[in-house]
Amino acid sequence: MSDNNIPEDPSIGSGSVVGHGGLGLSSFYTPPCPDQVLENVLENVLHFLTCRRDRNAASLVCRSWFRAEALTRSDLFIGNCYAVGPARAIERFRRIRSVMIKGKPRFADFGLMPINWGAHSTRWLSAFAQAYPWLEKIHLKRMSITDNDLELISMSFPSFKDLTLVCCEGFGTSGLAILASKCRQLRVLDLFEAEVNDDEVDWISCFPESGTCLESLSFDCIDFPINFNALEKLLTRSPNFKKLRVNRFVSIDQLRRLMARAPQLTHLGTGSFSPSEVWLPAQEDFDYRAAFAGCKSLVCLSGFREVVSTFLPSIQPVCANLTSLNFSYANITAEQLKPVISHCHKLQIFWVLDTVGDEGLQAVSATCKDLRELRVFPIDAREDSEGFVSEVGLLAVSEGCRKLQSILYFCQRMTNAAVVAMSKNCLDLVVFRLCIMGRHRPDHVTNEPMDEGFGAIVMNCKKLTRLAVSGLLTDKAFEYIGRYGKLVRTLSVAFAGDTDMALKYVLEGCPKLLKLEVRDSPFGDSVLRAGLHHFYNMRFLWMSACRLTLPACRQIAKEMPHLVVEVFTSEMLPVEDKDEYVDTLYMYRSLQGPRDDAPAHVRIL
Repeated sequence: MSDNNIPEDPSIGSGSVVGHGGLGLSSFYTPPCPDQVLENVLENVLHFLTCRRDRNAASLVCRSWFRAEALTRSDLFIGNCYAVGPARAIERFRRIRSVMIKGKPRFADFGLMPINWGAHSTRWLSAFAQAYPWLEKIHLKRMSITDNDLELISMSFPSFKDLTLVCCEGFGTSGLAILASKCRQLRVLDLFEAEVNDDEVDWISCFPESGTCLESLSFDCIDFPINFNALEKLLTRSPNFKKLRVNRFVSIDQLRRLMARAPQLTHLGTGSFSPSEVWLPAQEDFDYRAAFAGCKSLVCLSGFREVVSTFLPSIQPVCANLTSLNFSYANITAEQLKPVISHCHKLQIFWVLDTVGDEGLQAVSATCKDLRELRVFPIDAREDSEGFVSEVGLLAVSEGCRKLQSILYFCQRMTNAAVVAMSKNCLDLVVFRLCIMGRHRPDHVTNEPMDEGFGAIVMNCKKLTRLAVSGLLTDKAFEYIGRYGKLVRTLSVAFAGDTDMALKYVLEGCPKLLKLEVRDSPFGDSVLRAGLHHFYNMRFLWMSACRLTLPACRQIAKEMPHLVVEVFTSEMLPVEDKDEYVDTLYMYRSLQGPRDDAPAHVRIL
């Protein structure tokens, strides 16, 4: 479609009426041209389009759709904070109320990024303060945000309601105190896996005394005590509270008191789920089971840090209504899990440590028929660990939880047969991440590579968009992925592959691929040359501990000027190799060009 005859008039599509001088109505009002009518109708239709991918597709139809989509967008998503600059985003989108920005790539979670790499939020927040004074919601992930940034938020957005920080760093309780005291309409303050500095400021006491709008408060990542009495009072004067996640310094008795103050909670992070350090005999008489029974609206439970198993049965009264249960910090066994999980018939999301073993997963399979997401984390991630779960647990889950859409499974051993069975039993899988922690481990029964298992996943699971592979894999597994993984958007590879042909199959065969993450694999320079016609369509390429050379990376930077090519070299490399080999390559597309805040140990080619 094309609209090349439409003039470049900024008023078109704005919905405004053009006025003229004169006395008569006909001279005062001129009916809009047909093109204006179409754009006005289009704007009203686009308001109902909420998926950002659908909106992106709509904006590419023609110029008028591009303008109308920009005028009607209220939610802004930036998948890479260096892919575009604030000025460009603001110039296009004028009516934004909600912003989500991602900074560092996911491998930063594994300590593979240099210290102080970047992803500073200041430039974005400063620009938003000028352009969007009506901004209500900010969601940052893997970014650096300072106390001054939090103060800027509190002073610049009078109607600010929602701040969510995931895996962020650089701020402390001083900034939280300013935010709590100044943002009178704050509804959500959620901190997930963030590094919060202890400035010895009582930030919980800074929320308004006259009553608050708070609906959600999460601070389970804060690794120091908070003012519990202030928290209890905060819940008392916050009638709309629905979600609360406390940290490990809140004991189970204190949790009981909080639940009594807010029986309307729907989401609860339990903190340590153990008694306080000073154990009082009277606490033995507390009825924690009754406390949970009083919270009849609970559908999500998480936390359970330093859990004392004798208290675990107290959550049974709410299990029948739970749709989400997170035991990823709870070192519990199958025997401790069974009395709880046997009541969770409505469960859709379940995270757990592998200490429950295959027997625990068999109990999940027997009860949780509506399960959609399962994550099994290792309590010991060392390669020489024996592990607690195997193909037995995976097979059981695939047979009993056939509505499963997403699985993350850490184990030490696996078989092709179990993975093939999962591909046939769970046809709705969208995410499949199997992490066999030992390097290059084959099917432990047949001693064959894991090619056929992963091949079956991409062949049978037609909705698959995210895949993580591991274990002993040859190029054949990647040939399967390239041939059948037509919807795969994110691929993560660790300790796998034979030759560069493996990634060539993927780059040439997966048209939807946006993110490719590779570590500790034998892939070299020819992969970069093979991807020349594909990299512009991807969000990023990450390769670490592979066989890339600096000249090849320089060449790709020269041939693809709209990509930013960053390299960083490990201190483990011999001095004589540092000018020849690249330990890590991070390459991403950008409309902004190379950034100007890279630290000295990051080279932009």
